[in-house]
Amino acid sequence: MTLRDIMKYIESEYNIINSTPCEICGGSFLAESIKVNIINSLPYDICECICDTCGHKKTFKFSSPFINEENLNEFKNSMN
Repeated sequence: MTLRDIMKYIESEYNIINSTPCEICGGSFLAESIKVNIINSLPYDICECICDTCGHKKTFKFSSPFINEENLNEFKNSMN
């Protein structure tokens, strides 16, 4: 995957977050933090979000096909 492909993939994650209404009040979610975790040997983007209206918290989990265990530390360092 090229850097452009990766950025499009991440942008699509934010599009999903932005188009998902809050289950409590119907408000919009805002991303508070994003991290990469390995779950069952597969990489995932874990995005902690909060509703901008009522404060309800929700975690979004997206697979990360562009990350492998070998370059996970390098990716985490570049996110800081």
